[in-house]
Amino acid sequence: MKPSFAVLGCGKVGTALATCLIRCGYRLTGITCRTDASAAEAAGVIGEGAYGIQSCEKLAEADVLFIATPDDVIARVCREQAGLGLFRRGQAVLHCSGAHASDLLAPAAGAGASVGTLHPLQSVAVRNPEISPFSGAVMAIEGNREAVAVAEAMARELGGTPLRVRTQGKLLYHAAAVVASNYLVTLMEFAVSLLEAAGIDRKDAFQVLDPLVRGTLANVARQGPVFALTGPIVRGDAETVENHLQAMQRECPDWLPLYAALGEYTIRVTEKRGKLAAEAIDRLRAVLGGPDYL
Repeated sequence: MKPSFAVLGCGKVGTALATCLIRCGYRLTGITCRTDASAAEAAGVIGEGAYGIQSCEKLAEADVLFIATPDDVIARVCREQAGLGLFRRGQAVLHCSGAHASDLLAPAAGAGASVGTLHPLQSVAVRNPEISPFSGAVMAIEGNREAVAVAEAMARELGGTPLRVRTQGKLLYHAAAVVASNYLVTLMEFAVSLLEAAGIDRKDAFQVLDPLVRGTLANVARQGPVFALTGPIVRGDAETVENHLQAMQRECPDWLPLYAALGEYTIRVTEKRGKLAAEAIDRLRAVLGGPDYL
């Protein structure tokens, strides 16, 4: 028999998690939210389970308890619920934060529960998705052995791919996710702004870039980032890089520091290939490190 579960904090992640686990055959014992209205709304979406704004017997009955609150209140919620006697031996307590490890759940561990984390490396946009947002997603897991085993089983049931992360590596894992997702958006805004400065209508700019971006990601998937790299830096073409910088200095100088910083890190990627001559690398660094561009 599959373990029962409960959810503390039913925002988009908590509600979607509850909805999808029920579809997978897990029994929901209860949910709790910050306000009674939020709890009632979540219960209406989920369709079953006791709900309220405080811990209750139904939550304590759960074999697996998810804390899906905002990151900055996980520790406080865990501490408060421990004081109410919610946690027990034989129970697994998991939080869903990408940035924090299971050490936030020390009060639950102190009550005898096994503790861990289950973080879907995916954007959850709606509370009641027709298609599970967890299907095909990597789901990062860490914690003690019992909690990890439970989390891995649930991740697979949800259609995800479990990824074990070292507890001390959780923040770097999350930083990698921020770079790959949030900073990619920033880079696209950078590229769109450059096209706009070049005279291309902003509303058309992404469509211009889309095939290039998709092709680049496909190359990274096939070859890895080091060998997927193309462009003037990997060729040692310092003249083109300098021309870019001069054009940006005239038209959009606010973007110069970011271009120069990205250029330096792109040199580091190029160096991993070991094929570009030292003189060419020195010339690129001299161009990118000019006082006018930093």
